[in-house]
Amino acid sequence: MIRLHAINTGFFKLDGGAMFGVVPKTIWSKTNIPDELNLVPLAMRSLLIVEGDRRILIDTGIGNKQDDKFLRHYHLHGTDSTDRSLAKHGFTKDDITDVFLTHLHLDHAGGAIEKHGDQFVPAFKNAHYWSSEAQWKWAMNANDREKASFLKENLLPIQESGKLRFVDSGNHFPSKNIEIRTVNGHTRGMIIPLINYHNRIIACVADLIPTAGHVPVPYVAGYDVFPLTAMDEKKAFLLEALEKSYILFMTHDPEHECFTLKETDKGIRPDAFISISDLDYFIERNT
Repeated sequence: MIRLHAINTGFFKLDGGAMFGVVPKTIWSKTNIPDELNLVPLAMRSLLIVEGDRRILIDTGIGNKQDDKFLRHYHLHGTDSTDRSLAKHGFTKDDITDVFLTHLHLDHAGGAIEKHGDQFVPAFKNAHYWSSEAQWKWAMNANDREKASFLKENLLPIQESGKLRFVDSGNHFPSKNIEIRTVNGHTRGMIIPLINYHNRIIACVADLIPTAGHVPVPYVAGYDVFPLTAMDEKKAFLLEALEKSYILFMTHDPEHECFTLKETDKGIRPDAFISISDLDYFIERNT
């Protein structure tokens, strides 16, 4: 028996132009409405997988250990937090057995570590932390473009705790229901977990497709390190997802947790929007 829960860790804002690269504002603003500063709201949504005695959390949000000056750059808002969201489903951080980091940018990995006094320690003290070795090495030798997103205080305490594991280095990831894919356009070695849930694949697409507004192939963020690679990877993934009826789980979409895809005369686009709590009903009705 496997159960899924959306864990909302909070909202932040980023520049709309940066989120959509070369796509004109007159186009992207139809789906992602900016504020007066041209900032678009984004979620930091994690996914909790409960499978037997394993409680696997995919991504952790930005966390709260940085000072106010640092966090002000990201315009954090909302009342959600990891602790409150876990509590809604009857869990605490101590119940998490595995933390799965799709990649190590601060808005995905920042919540993995807490600050206790002057010490940085794992926020999920009973969990192993999973990354791809390619992404870990990339982050440890960050290029100038990504350096501000790979914070040593988010990463080194994981390594020092002895709980770091790599999914692509012979370590046995504790779920037969999760397939690992790796993509390299957004950042080297980003992982896309594919979860077999009642014979439907739930794909945690992370920053391959940050929001529903990013489904069109040319809509890639200025944050992507290799944008042409990101476009190729997204195109191939969308074709596979459409053919195999994947359900896409959104990390950053401020409104939608999941959606399916459909073919249109303009290409592949979002179809049905679904909340995690309605997944069972949706799958039953569409099998």
